[in-house]
Amino acid sequence: MTLLGVRDLVTAYGSVEALHGVSFHVDEGEIVALLGANGAGKTTALRTISGLLRPRSGEVRFAGDRIDTRPAHEIVRLGLTQVPEGRWIFTLMTVDENLRLGAYAEPRVPREALDRVFALFPRLAERRGQLAGTLSGGEQQMLAMARALMTRPRLLLLDEPSMGLAPVLVRQIFHTIAEINREGTTVLLVEQNANTALRLARRAYVLENGRIVLEGPGAELARNEAVRRAYLGVGARPRGREGARERPPAP
Repeated sequence: MTLLGVRDLVTAYGSVEALHGVSFHVDEGEIVALLGANGAGKTTALRTISGLLRPRSGEVRFAGDRIDTRPAHEIVRLGLTQVPEGRWIFTLMTVDENLRLGAYAEPRVPREALDRVFALFPRLAERRGQLAGTLSGGEQQMLAMARALMTRPRLLLLDEPSMGLAPVLVRQIFHTIAEINREGTTVLLVEQNANTALRLARRAYVLENGRIVLEGPGAELARNEAVRRAYLGVGARPRGREGARERPPAP
């Protein structure tokens, strides 16, 4: 079942278009990666989906309902939550207060949601009363993800969750993303660590200059020569496109 459907999405900042007719989908239960260089339009796509930006044209559907005309707080209540690039935690509030704010749409903080995030991130349980601004970078990323999970979303949008983290923490974060998905949450992942993202994702799309130029199963995109050269730092010999397919240029 298609949980998220994006069709012919055009988003602009003033007179400058950042997305030019972008279309892709995410099926329920999947991890889907959205790859691309800086400025390709990845964050713009996530912000448009989550209601922080209004598209110029096109549509976004979540669980069959059109959401691109709805405000962000309504979209959160439908079960779609974004973890932004840069984390954006409340640094002068405690870990516990940050988590409780994540459940603002609930009439009261659900005990099972707190239990779940502390099981996923036991380090946060140990630092529950600590100011969020005093956490390490990895702990702050854990808190940003845990805060988003307090809404018990059906779809979690993750924008560069490994940015600025040491390799050991990157492995831990990606292991947790896989666990979140195994527990039933669908994930749309924007990530510059393409090698790890493609190992984790069932399917992936490549954005260039605001357009989807390549799509396919994650494992097969990882073997694609163009992707290997551009994102994996590998000067590969041609191996064919296998299951990945190139998008035709827009008319």
